[in-house]
Amino acid sequence: MKKDLRVKQTQTMKKVLKYIKAYGGYLALSLVFAVVTVAAALYIPVVTGQVIDHILGPGQVKFSVITQLLWKMGIVIAVTALAQWLMNVCNNKITYEVVQDIRREAFAKIEILPLKFIDGHSHGELVSRVIADVDQFADGLLMGFSQLFTGVVTILGTLLFMLGINVKITLVVVLVTPVSLFVASFIARRTFSMFMLQSATRGEQTALVNEMIENQKVVQAFSKEEDILEQFDEINQRLEKASLKATFFSSLTNPSTRFVNSLVYTGVGLVGAFSAMRGVLTVGQLSCFLSYANQYTKPFNEISGVVTELQNALACAERIFALIEEESQVPEPENVKVLAEVKGNIDLKHVYFSYTPDKKLIEDFNLSVKPGQRVAIVGPTGCGKTTLINLLMRFYDVDSGSILVEGEDIREVTRQSLRESYGMVLQETWLKAGTIRENLKMGKQDASDEEMMEAANAAHAHSFIKRLPKGYDTVIGEEGGSLSVGQKQLLCIARVMLCLPPMLILDEATSSIDTRTEMKIQNAFAKMMKGRTSFIVAHRLSTIQEADMILVMKDGHILEQGSHQELLAQNGFYYELYNSQFVV
Repeated sequence: MKKDLRVKQTQTMKKVLKYIKAYGGYLALSLVFAVVTVAAALYIPVVTGQVIDHILGPGQVKFSVITQLLWKMGIVIAVTALAQWLMNVCNNKITYEVVQDIRREAFAKIEILPLKFIDGHSHGELVSRVIADVDQFADGLLMGFSQLFTGVVTILGTLLFMLGINVKITLVVVLVTPVSLFVASFIARRTFSMFMLQSATRGEQTALVNEMIENQKVVQAFSKEEDILEQFDEINQRLEKASLKATFFSSLTNPSTRFVNSLVYTGVGLVGAFSAMRGVLTVGQLSCFLSYANQYTKPFNEISGVVTELQNALACAERIFALIEEESQVPEPENVKVLAEVKGNIDLKHVYFSYTPDKKLIEDFNLSVKPGQRVAIVGPTGCGKTTLINLLMRFYDVDSGSILVEGEDIREVTRQSLRESYGMVLQETWLKAGTIRENLKMGKQDASDEEMMEAANAAHAHSFIKRLPKGYDTVIGEEGGSLSVGQKQLLCIARVMLCLPPMLILDEATSSIDTRTEMKIQNAFAKMMKGRTSFIVAHRLSTIQEADMILVMKDGHILEQGSHQELLAQNGFYYELYNSQFVV
């Protein structure tokens, strides 16, 4: 288990380095400025020691020399500050460019992930990966750049300066150093799995919060507030324990290394004092050496903190890379065609499909639809009506068989050209945050305002839009904000009417609209569907009586097929459905 974690950690680090590699120029500059910062900072104790050595006693202070040394010290401090500022600029540039690249790639990945993955994962957990986990990764990466480089350079620089002053005392420092490194690495190796658990639990909590905010009305309607609070508290307690455990163990690193570093400082002080008494060192050199000993041990504290923070960063990075590396939807072949001159010929041949292998749904499904036909799909819940729509739009690919549009297998044409050929109104409405105008023109951005208003009139949405504070320029929130469900559905209908593609899919398109408006919408639909191949999913059979073909589905099969009158004459399953709605 530990070996697997180390391997995973190493692989994640390699992936991070690939992103950093693109900013090698800034990395090189950061290293240069780190060297300048450390070299200048390490030169200050030398000047300080020289100042001390020129204070010989009462009345023997060499003010002229000390003044020159103080000027020199001031210039060195200014150089240190400037180099450190430039180094931080480079580090911030690298960190946030890398974070931007990762977020862009993660979001682009979500756009091409198969719907099976999106449907199978909590949306809040995915949001947590792209937002919270990347933020945590950025914090760790920035700390790594800010303190790791300068820490390593400081250690090497102080060793060189100390060797220049006294080799024996430097050996005392070097001999105790491995203990500090061992303590830091021992603790760091054991915190990675703890931070992984913390990130996963945080994602679970984000998912619950996201789900409850989106469905607060349902929660309150069923008085489930207490149950949800208990569920939240349970996850919150697990997060608290995971966070406390990870933070506690990672925080042991700093005091442990500080203890070891205090031993180093004590050893240098004792050996240096005896050396000064024997005349091997001057008091100024001893002061300089003690300063170096302190500067030498300080980076170990910082690096130990960086290492533990990097465990958290790598744990978060591993989750976001897992998303980025998820298998994308089936890629389009090299010789993919663009669907053109679509008239509405659709053929489904021996189609088999199921969401899970152990639960069969659609088996040996065959259907042929001619241009301009209105095809209604009815049947009990779970019979495969919406699944058929998902297959037509290629939101899911068939397991076997084929779906042809104008004689072309939809797997051999671009998804964009296929989906542009359909206009779709679903029972579940979707509107983005923005103006009414932006939402209506989503599918046809070059449409004129006259065309937009004509479509809104046809959908009977114009009257309520004009009553809004700013009409078509009214800004609505996510998912339509304060608009009623019926108003949102009217906007979705108007959006499709503005595009008017050659094929239409209406999945319970009028389910949230009052009866009077529905009759007007049906008339608008009748005009819109004229000459266009249309698929209508409906539970209210009164809305599909004029359809050219009605498919009665059950358990993924076409049970009956024909016009409304033909199906009634058969006295079969459709006859029973119809009578259950209209016969008292």
